[in-house]
Amino acid sequence: MVEDAVNNKVSYQDPQETEASRNAGLLHDYRRKIEPTDKLPLDDLRPVLLGLFGEVGSIMATAKKLHREQRAFAGYQYAAEEEFGDALWYFTALCKRLGFNVEDILSGALNQKDKGGVAAANQVENKTVPQLLSLGALSSLDDTLMMLGESSSALFTINHIRNNVEALLLRFASYYGQSIQSAQVSFDQIVRKNIEKARGRFLDQDPSSLPVFDYYCAKEERLPESFKIVITQRKSGQSYLQWNDVFIGEPLTDSILDPDGYRFHDVLHLAHAAILHWSPVFRALVKQKRKSYPKIDEAQDGGRAIVVEEGLTAWIFAHAKEMKFFEQQDSLAFDLLKGVQQFVRGYEVEACPLKLWESAILRGYDVFRQVRDHNGGIIVGDRNARTISYMPLNPE
Repeated sequence: MVEDAVNNKVSYQDPQETEASRNAGLLHDYRRKIEPTDKLPLDDLRPVLLGLFGEVGSIMATAKKLHREQRAFAGYQYAAEEEFGDALWYFTALCKRLGFNVEDILSGALNQKDKGGVAAANQVENKTVPQLLSLGALSSLDDTLMMLGESSSALFTINHIRNNVEALLLRFASYYGQSIQSAQVSFDQIVRKNIEKARGRFLDQDPSSLPVFDYYCAKEERLPESFKIVITQRKSGQSYLQWNDVFIGEPLTDSILDPDGYRFHDVLHLAHAAILHWSPVFRALVKQKRKSYPKIDEAQDGGRAIVVEEGLTAWIFAHAKEMKFFEQQDSLAFDLLKGVQQFVRGYEVEACPLKLWESAILRGYDVFRQVRDHNGGIIVGDRNARTISYMPLNPE
């Protein structure tokens, strides 16, 4: 092989060494891109260790669902990639605090050849759940995850005894790599998705990079650049919407025995329109659907998309109700935002970063509380500024 390489003027490279170098480059890029998202204290290992241990537990929970639901667990691959990515985030943060670069610790482990094959899954074809089950890989996955859990718990000793730190990190890295191989997921996908998720959740985005879903449409098929919606409540308890002095939609009540203000929930759709540039509900109310693009009109503006937005709004409302409608909160639980992300998967709005979703929800509920407290008001939306605000019906 060497002679052939020389004759053809091609240098020989060990495939394993090449793959290790590739993994190191991938991890170096990952570390650089997610570093600004690490807001945890640098002088305290506990939050990072607890986070890592929790994410390993989430990986195990995903494997448990695969056992329990088997072919019914259609979201296995997506869930596994997400949980492995979250664990990688915490492991990278831990390495940083201990004076190591994650690529130095993990790149070799992702290419190890022992214990059942190559641990990195970069070039492994992603298997469907039936394929994974037929491969008999579940028992192998169980074994490696048990060792991953044990090696993650051993990291807790670092917080008290700073001996053999590198050995403990390398041991965890070894079982992390083997677990990825056993889970039959792609490390490239793990890295890509986690970068997108972490940066979208924790970093302010360049406004010019945020999605605008109807920029290509004629004005009459775009959501209004700015709008004022008047919300009033009559003696019957029903709320009404007016746009340009025209009543839109149907009058609403709370439709629940214990009144909670849900009759004003259209405010939340208006927040989606102004801040996310997305609201199939508001599009339908103002009759500015994208009829010139039949496939988009059906898939993104049609009845199913409307039901998705209504369902998502009701789901968030149930959470908000338990938390005083997010009063005096400047952030939302990550689990809530991940739930939102899963809810809208397959629709154009999934392109919106989680931080933008957080802004839409919090600003929407700021206005909702004011409308509820005054039984009405004027809602002002500005898509260019991505803002929504409240004006009283009677300023005097």
